Amino acid sequence: MLTTEIPSQEHAGLDQYPVPDLVETLIADQLNAIAAVRRAAAQICAVVEAAVLRIAAGGRLIYVGAGTSGRLGVLDGVELHPTFSWPHERALSLLAGGKDAMFQAVEGAEDDAGQGAADLAALRPGRNDVILLLAASGATPYVLGALDAARASEALTVGIANNAGAPLVLRAAIGITLDTGPEVISGSTRLKAGTSQKIVLNTISSAIMVRLHKVYGNLMVDMKPSNSKLVQRAVALTMHATGADEARARAALEQCGFHVKVAIVALLKELSIPRAQALLDRSAGSVRAALLLQ
Repeated sequence: MLTTEIPSQEHAGLDQYPVPDLVETLIADQLNAIAAVRRAAAQICAVVEAAVLRIAAGGRLIYVGAGTSGRLGVLDGVELHPTFSWPHERALSLLAGGKDAMFQAVEGAEDDAGQGAADLAALRPGRNDVILLLAASGATPYVLGALDAARASEALTVGIANNAGAPLVLRAAIGITLDTGPEVISGSTRLKAGTSQKIVLNTISSAIMVRLHKVYGNLMVDMKPSNSKLVQRAVALTMHATGADEARARAALEQCGFHVKVAIVALLKELSIPRAQALLDRSAGSVRAALLLQ
């Protein structure tokens, strides 16, 4: 039996716990997700290092999964645009059962390996694409079908599973095993198995974006505000990075369409917006490198 499916012996009387004990048990078990991710740090580093080169060359991030794992992939991809201005067409997601499965389970969709292969092939993956395939069991047919199609394309395949020795981990170019063990509620991998996958996806995509100069220091300077909250965030980030007061920061942002990194370079180097943009273009979008240019 898969480790993620084995009934936990530690909390066999879970349904009889008083509410405070029940809540504490569910919270405490999540710490095992963090421990599992830490044990996989070396493999996560390997993914980031291999992925950055491909993504910098024009590749796409493609997420593949079913059920909870698939929804976590969709979430990670969707959030890259507002956070890092990452193009929608370069963060794609495949979810067993299609878009409707994001909101309502589509029973049986995960068992169709042929559909997984067809869905992945329809994206016409190339060698610069990075394909993140997730399955708590590590043996979901839909995901394995997509993996087979991905391998034929020479794309970088990353298999993420919660069971040691899982086919997904063994057959991907880089495998990440998140050994979270049995769930407090037996088989409910939406709990700590899902948490561990969320942490890994956050870590991989964020680290890639940092390496692609979407971050200056620890500030997300490549975000483009789409609402009033994000406008104020852009102003605050620009003020923090440059020491400018709110009026100067806002004026610079208004001149460059609220592109934070352009405003930062313009203010710190006392340049026009077009000149600041030119320096960023020369430095592959790196604020730190642009500040060193003349």
